[in-house]
Amino acid sequence: MSAEPLNNKLIKYENIGFSFENRQVLSGFNLTVKKNQKILLRGKSGTGKTTLLKILLGFTKPSEGTIYFKNRVIDSRTCWEARKEIAYVVQDTDLGEGKVKSLLDDIFSYRANKEKLDHEKLRAFLRELELEDDILEKNFQELSGGEKQRIGILISLLLNRNIYLLDEVTSALDAKLKKKIADYFLAREDWTLLIVSHDREWERDWMETINLETRS
Repeated sequence: MSAEPLNNKLIKYENIGFSFENRQVLSGFNLTVKKNQKILLRGKSGTGKTTLLKILLGFTKPSEGTIYFKNRVIDSRTCWEARKEIAYVVQDTDLGEGKVKSLLDDIFSYRANKEKLDHEKLRAFLRELELEDDILEKNFQELSGGEKQRIGILISLLLNRNIYLLDEVTSALDAKLKKKIADYFLAREDWTLLIVSHDREWERDWMETINLETRS
C-alpha cells in the first residue's frame, strides 16, 4: 500500500490545550482533518468547539500544543496564509451599519478579495439561499437573524474557498432552510468542512462526528 500524500492532511491539532478563567476547556486534543473530509463537532456550550476554529485561524492561542495547516505550524505570521484559504462563517454575523450592497462592496475591495465579487454568482447565491434581490438595499442591522446568517454564508461562497469553518451557521433558520444549506455544503466533494452545529440536518452516517464532552 502506498503512503498517504502529505498534502492530503490539511489541518492537524496536536495535544491542544486551552484554559479560560482558570478552567481547563480543552486538554490533549488531537485531530487530523484530511482534504475533502467533513467533520461535525458537537458538545455543550463551553466545551471548546468555537475555540478550536479560532485557534486554527490564529484568533486564539492555545495554552499548550501545536496546530498545523498544510504541514506548517500556525503562528502569528502563518495564520494569515491560512485565512486566505479558509472561509470562516459564524453564528452571529455582524458586518456593521449600512446597506448590504455597500458592506459587500467594502469586503470585496480588500486586495485579497478583489475580483471575487461576481454579480452573476451573487444573484445565483441569493436565489439558492432564498433571499430576494432587494435585500441588497436593506440596512444590515435591520435584517432578521436568519437573514444575517444567510448573508454570512453568501459572502463565504463568493470568496470561493475550498475549506469552510461553519460555526452554528443555520441556528436561526427554519428546518427546510437548515436542510437545504446543509445539503448544499455536504454535497460538495471538493470542499473540506469543519462544522460546529446542534442542528440535526448536518448529521450524516458517513461523517466523522466528534463529541468534545467525551474526547480529549
